[in-house]
Amino acid sequence: MTTADRLTMSLGEAMFTQRAIRRLKPDPIPDEVMRDIMEAAIRAPNGGNTQQWHFIVVKDADTRKKLGELYHEAWWAKRKDQGIMGPEDIPPGKNSTRSAMRLANEFGDAPVMVLICALSRGGSGGIIPSAQNLLLAARAHGIGGTIATLHAVVDERVHKLLNIPDTAEIVYCMPLGYPRGEFGPVTRKPLEEVCGLDRWDNPYK
Repeated sequence: MTTADRLTMSLGEAMFTQRAIRRLKPDPIPDEVMRDIMEAAIRAPNGGNTQQWHFIVVKDADTRKKLGELYHEAWWAKRKDQGIMGPEDIPPGKNSTRSAMRLANEFGDAPVMVLICALSRGGSGGIIPSAQNLLLAARAHGIGGTIATLHAVVDERVHKLLNIPDTAEIVYCMPLGYPRGEFGPVTRKPLEEVCGLDRWDNPYK
């Protein structure tokens, strides 16, 4: 049986129930499931089929711990760039920033992390579709994750930790795991608010 045969969830269900999953169980992801996910990632469209990407699947516990510490530092560096100096600056209650902060605190506990890299700096545009393929395949296997990025303050250390060539660019650093919580449905603005027909200001109806 091929990877395509095992991804039996309908595309519609996968797309309409996929959401950013930031609360992950520590349960390991089977090797055969991770292989399906990565096989789907490399099937993504890319400019000229040049496949200017390289993926790193991080499973080693010590490496995940170190990467989690670096992600935590990177997350707060990005918040400081926005003028958020600590948790006290984040509005109380349920909001996406607090959810993302919890992920930063727990990032190292994710059972698997996947780094998506461009072979050359500035080449991220051609590999972004691979992230969506990866997440859709993960969803089909009941696995959640979210697109996450790092920060320049940790870039050199992450390159060194994972033996990434200096010429490569880390585009995404994505945690994966079985969700503590539920998938979809997702809430989105009505299509006519975000899509125009023939021009910006003619709502698509």
